[in-house]
Amino acid sequence: MTGPEKVDIDLNQCDPAFKDAVARLRGAEHIARCYACGACSARCPVGERRAEFDPRRLIRLVMLGQRQMVLESPLLWLCSTCFTCQETCPQGVGFTEVLFALKNLASDQGHLPGPMTAQADLLRDHGRLYEITEFENKKRAELGLPDLEERPSDYAELLKGFHPRVEGKE
Repeated sequence: MTGPEKVDIDLNQCDPAFKDAVARLRGAEHIARCYACGACSARCPVGERRAEFDPRRLIRLVMLGQRQMVLESPLLWLCSTCFTCQETCPQGVGFTEVLFALKNLASDQGHLPGPMTAQADLLRDHGRLYEITEFENKKRAELGLPDLEERPSDYAELLKGFHPRVEGKE
């Protein structure tokens, strides 16, 4: 699911329990209240710039049991977390919170966007979001600053269970 184009739904791929599983997640309890009025989509600043991002479409796909399509969608990660949809929704669905729940579920199942795993890889390998090289420490020495050390062990416990690739299991 990457664009506003028509989506073919294979009924054999539907998971009727998906909507109930999502509704049990913290923050997504009111997902079934959505009646697709479009208030959230009409006010969404991301949707204004990216037509393929439509909150009510994501909710409909959840309600239709499209587990794989939803959890593998890069659209989950586009939300700016401005909460405009939540402030606008007449039913109190709480779409931003629903997205947090869906992103957590996607993450638990190994569906993370590349940049997120890349950042975790850097933390795992270097203990920072960028590698400290001889160049950086040379520049720091010229400024009279101490060398920086990489301490990836500081993040080992934090990243435990984050993603198989990050733990070096892939």
